[in-house]
Amino acid sequence: MAVNDSVDPAAWLASQLESSDPDLLRSMVKTMAEALMSAQADTACGAGYGQRSDERVNSRNGYRTREWDTRAGTIELAIPKLRQGSYFPEWLLERRRRAEQALISVVATSYLLGVSTRRVDKLVEQLGITGISKSQVSQMSKTLDAQVEEFRTRTLAGGPYTFVWLDALTQKVREGGRIVNVHVLVATAVNANGQREILGLDVSSREDGAGWLAFLRGLVARGLSGVQLVTSDAHPGLVDAVGACLPGASWQRCRTHYLRNLLTTVPKNAQPWVATLVRTIFDQDTEQAVRAQHAWVIDALEAKYPAACRHLDEAREDLLAFAAFPVEVWRQIWSNNPQERLNKEIRRRTDVVGIFPDRAAIIRLVGAVLAEQTDEWSEVRRYIGMDILAKARLRVINGDTPAPNALPETLTA
Repeated sequence: MAVNDSVDPAAWLASQLESSDPDLLRSMVKTMAEALMSAQADTACGAGYGQRSDERVNSRNGYRTREWDTRAGTIELAIPKLRQGSYFPEWLLERRRRAEQALISVVATSYLLGVSTRRVDKLVEQLGITGISKSQVSQMSKTLDAQVEEFRTRTLAGGPYTFVWLDALTQKVREGGRIVNVHVLVATAVNANGQREILGLDVSSREDGAGWLAFLRGLVARGLSGVQLVTSDAHPGLVDAVGACLPGASWQRCRTHYLRNLLTTVPKNAQPWVATLVRTIFDQDTEQAVRAQHAWVIDALEAKYPAACRHLDEAREDLLAFAAFPVEVWRQIWSNNPQERLNKEIRRRTDVVGIFPDRAAIIRLVGAVLAEQTDEWSEVRRYIGMDILAKARLRVINGDTPAPNALPETLTA
């Protein structure tokens, strides 16, 4: 028996993005509750909404609203009405706390463990709802998948995106009877309003050039433009993909990743001192001071740690690309790296799962986390002030100031 998809997933997500609703969980609980009521009403009618069937004994007759108080907030539900008799879900009238817990469990399980009709059916039985078919459970899960997919493939209309961060997180997944590692590719940026925004994510079998190239091409096709500085680790495939897809953008080697690599070249007891020494490079006020400090650190390391000295010297240009931008930008980026904080939040959620049943489950969970984080960022103050962002776009490149007609329209307007 088919479920009436009374909530259009695309329209639902579009309204969330327009209103920047930060409470994604509350909206998801509403969607799941209404889908469950629709399925139960179809069972009472003997046929799906709008479906011709000899087994039909009743039909729908609009909706009535009711507010439902939960720990996720007050939710206004649309309860189906029948032409003959009445319908009201007992689980909504009674055992409200238990019903709420079960619904949140349904949502969490759907995101954490992938589509499992047996598991979801068992959970909704806690609500007193029986007779939900596998096709109905699958349809509900597909609705949640559609919401995440809409977020992943939305048009990137907030550009120009001056600053972009790229990173990959390793996750374990079952494939072909084995447990293998896959890589979740994530892109974060600062949009034209100075706010942080997550541009997209994808899952790749390997963190190689092909995976990053396809990912970045997809972002460009969706509207990524105006990029002036890309920060990431020094994976060769990633660096080449940035050069191929984002011509004209400077590449900055992530200092957090770099410092981890550098410290492997010195004894453990010297690592705190070397780390403190290297951090002073990023505390300077001008490009000249940055480069002078970098040279001084190399000289300080040369006698005792020649390997670290060579490592730092070889990474000079990649590590100092930020110095071409205003000092206000340095201060903000180094004091509050959005990608590192975001990675911690993703891992906090994914560590609960451990091993994912398939790649779709990874996208479902990580996509939900990223969509929620983007909504939260849209509600807080700007990551970078508009005056600082304007200075970054007007930065001097090789001693030549770009002509005014070369600036983004949003800046020159």
